[in-house]
Amino acid sequence: YRTFAKNEQLSAIGLGCMSMSHAYGTPDDPESIRTLHLALDLGINFWDTADVYGNGRNEELISKVLTKNRDKIFIATKFGFRTDADARLTGFDARPAYIKQAVEASLKRLGIDTIDLYYAHRIDPNVPVEEMVGAMAELVTEGKVRYLGLSEASATSIRKANAVHHISALQSEYSLLTRDVEAEILPLCKELGITFVPFSPLARGLMTNTLKLDELAANDFRKALPRYQQEHQDNNTKLAEGFAGLAKQKGCSPAQLALAWVLAQGDNIIPIPGTKKQDKLKDNAGSVDVL
Repeated sequence: YRTFAKNEQLSAIGLGCMSMSHAYGTPDDPESIRTLHLALDLGINFWDTADVYGNGRNEELISKVLTKNRDKIFIATKFGFRTDADARLTGFDARPAYIKQAVEASLKRLGIDTIDLYYAHRIDPNVPVEEMVGAMAELVTEGKVRYLGLSEASATSIRKANAVHHISALQSEYSLLTRDVEAEILPLCKELGITFVPFSPLARGLMTNTLKLDELAANDFRKALPRYQQEHQDNNTKLAEGFAGLAKQKGCSPAQLALAWVLAQGDNIIPIPGTKKQDKLKDNAGSVDVL
C-alpha cells in the first residue's frame, strides 16, 4: 500500500475504469463487473473514472459495485469535458456554476454522498485556476468531496491551484515511453506533497507486447494517436519485443515490469493501468512483487 494525503492507505496499483465504457473496443459490462469484484478481492481499492467516460455510463457501471462496498473503495472521478447527445466532446468548462452541476450529477450516477478524490480533468484557459479551485474547495467544505486533484496541469497551474487549496493528486500520462513529467512535474509533486497518478502506464497497451495495431476496432481511440499509426508499427513491435525479452529474464510479464518501473520512480506514485478483463487485472496486480 501507499500513503495518500498523509492518512489514507491506497493500493500501490489502482484501477483505471475508462476502458470499461469508453475509447477502447466494445464495452462488456458483465466482464467489467466481474473485474471490479476481483479488484476488491485483490485489495485494489483506488478506482478511477470520469463523468465523460461513456457519457456518464462508466460512473453508473461502477456504482453497481461501489454502493454495496463503499467503505472498501477510494473513488476518484473528474469533471470538465462537455459533450453532446452523441458523446462527442464539445469543449471544456471549469466555471464554478458548472462545477456545482457536475458534482451533483456524478454523485447521483455513482450512488454515493461523497467523492473521495475530485479532479479537474484539464485546466480551462477561460477560467482562472484560482477561481476553479476555489469552487472545488467549497465542495470539500460542503462534504461532497474529500480531496482535490488536477489532471494534465502545468507546473505553474499546479502552484497557483495549491496556493488556494491543497492539491492531493495530479494525474498525467507517464510510462517508459512517455516521460515528459520527469523534468518539472515529478519534482514539484514531491515538493508540494502531491501524489502523482500516472495514467496509461503501459503506453496504452504497447508495453504488454500484445497490442496488434491492425486488429484494433475502427472506433478504438488509439487509431487517432500518432504513435499507434502504421508507419510506426515496425519500430513499436521491435520495442515491445525487446522489452518482453527483458521481462522474461526477470521472470515476470512485460506489463508487470513496465508497472514495476513506474512504481520505482517514487514512493508518492500510484499508477492506474486500465482494463476491463480479469486476467489483465491479475497480471497488473502482480507488478508489486517484481524486484
